Amino acid sequence: MQDISLYNTLTNRRELFAPRDEQRITMYVCGPTVYGPVHVGNARPAAVFDIVFRLLRRRYGESSVLYARNITDIDDKIIAAAAAAKESPADLAARWRDRYREDMQKLRILPPTAEPCAVAFVPQMIRMIESLLQKGFAYQAQSHVLFHAPSFSDYGALSNRRMEDMRAGARVEVAPYKKDAADFVLWKPSDDDAPGWQSPWGRGRPGWHIECSAMAAACLGEEIDLHGGGQDLIFPHHENEIAQSRCASGCESFARFWMHNGHVTWDGDKMSKSRGNTKLLSDALAQFSGAGEAARYALLAAHYRSPLHWGARILEEAKSALDRLYRALGDSPPAVASGDDDEVAAALSDDLNTPRAFAILHEYARNVNKGGDARAKLFAAGRLLGFFGCSSAEWFQSAAIKDEERISDKEIAALLQKRSDARKRRDFAAADAVRDELFARGIALEDSENGTTWRRT
Repeated sequence: MQDISLYNTLTNRRELFAPRDEQRITMYVCGPTVYGPVHVGNARPAAVFDIVFRLLRRRYGESSVLYARNITDIDDKIIAAAAAAKESPADLAARWRDRYREDMQKLRILPPTAEPCAVAFVPQMIRMIESLLQKGFAYQAQSHVLFHAPSFSDYGALSNRRMEDMRAGARVEVAPYKKDAADFVLWKPSDDDAPGWQSPWGRGRPGWHIECSAMAAACLGEEIDLHGGGQDLIFPHHENEIAQSRCASGCESFARFWMHNGHVTWDGDKMSKSRGNTKLLSDALAQFSGAGEAARYALLAAHYRSPLHWGARILEEAKSALDRLYRALGDSPPAVASGDDDEVAAALSDDLNTPRAFAILHEYARNVNKGGDARAKLFAAGRLLGFFGCSSAEWFQSAAIKDEERISDKEIAALLQKRSDARKRRDFAAADAVRDELFARGIALEDSENGTTWRRT
């Protein structure tokens, strides 16, 4: 079985992935804060770590891989968005949580083994904060509880930052109750009109960083094999997770492997809500009925550690690439033998080299007409990458135009019947006129001895 080599952010080098227990591989990935629609930048880590999940399941067995991806459903941004929308934070978070899940399903993202929501784990967060206080790593100040960063000697190891540089580079005014500029909030007070929980430090709510530490420990254990997320989370979020998790548990490590995907850019700038340059995933998914799979292809086309430029034609290009693969696959899925996906699995095992994996897929597609096992390999490898979620006929019956603008299947059936009737009475001019009308409306016909089939162009 192919060994897996991954780039470990913690050590800044490629390493052989070796889990503590091959019967219980644990992976945690930071999920969304649900206060608005998902943008393409949010979707990239979901797609990248879905491939990691699929690869690990292939290598170690589906039942051996435990994957937790959290949902942050209590946060200052959620509270602000709920106030603007005149609804409760819980209702707003639930609405956008459900929308996120729907969008992930359209991207053919496998459901994680566990999907913890922060609100359900507040008791575990309180217990972890109590432990940090008892061990001297945290302190109380003005109704807050803060982690004292200098108390953890390895603070800054993940992001390669020195404490002195972090203090000097502070961009915001340091709260007067902090002992050190690098200290961060574990618990904060809640106003009467904001969500809150009773705690030993008064009514309040958790800080963002403690949420992931508590949920990872509750779902996977105090030491995990792999932790993932976007590059923008390395500091301070993941750095803080390491500090509070290790100090609370006393373990020598929190996660042995750290993986981080590159940013999604638009016009050369990182895509983010604060920059106002986000492209909503829902807009991409609404373009045509196969847009989820095309968006998945686009999200995975660049190597995960590189920036991904989301251009105006990226979905069109991804759909054209998938057209070639579906056309080579043909009408019925072939029988697949064990090992038919070995070459693509080897590419993915080489630090998740999806560009190489895609090149292999297209090589298989070019070789289908030469016979042999290229078609079976194409299907097996495509499924490993999360493609071929429908038949070729279904794929080509989707159009790269919005649903309300396209000719319906019912209209197509009626025109096909009209053409068939014309051919039966040998009125070929009328039959050709129907063919031309369909082609003008984006429908290509293919006649064979088995009848007439159609696809959207």
